[in-house]
Amino acid sequence: MAKLRIKDAAVFLGVSDDTVRRWIDNDTLHFELDDRGRKVIDGVELAHFAQELANPVPDPSDIERSARNRFVGLVTRVESDKVMSQVEMQCGPYRVVSLMSTEAVRELGLEPGSLAVAVVKATTVIVETPHRAG
Repeated sequence: MAKLRIKDAAVFLGVSDDTVRRWIDNDTLHFELDDRGRKVIDGVELAHFAQELANPVPDPSDIERSARNRFVGLVTRVESDKVMSQVEMQCGPYRVVSLMSTEAVRELGLEPGSLAVAVVKATTVIVETPHRAG
């Protein structure tokens, strides 16, 4: 099994080395000693911890669907020509890019700063927005 040093665990969790050390000190995260006497964290335990630590943004769309890969974020850029558009979103630490018709961009009201949800199913990215009144 993979064993990760504290500095590597910190990178994967997106926190400082000191934060990982605090979690170890208060028994939130467990460690072992490697053959050189350094603290290491089991990769499987770190993966489970990362899942527990994840704090996704709530999905505002209130729609049931089969796609599980959903990224709530803000539109950061829209480049459009007459037929097609490229929409970029910042979803937490992730940049998501979708190509769609310019007609769809207009219908969804996508513009920098607008809230949207990127839904990824297989190789297709679908962008949704919450229902707008009026």
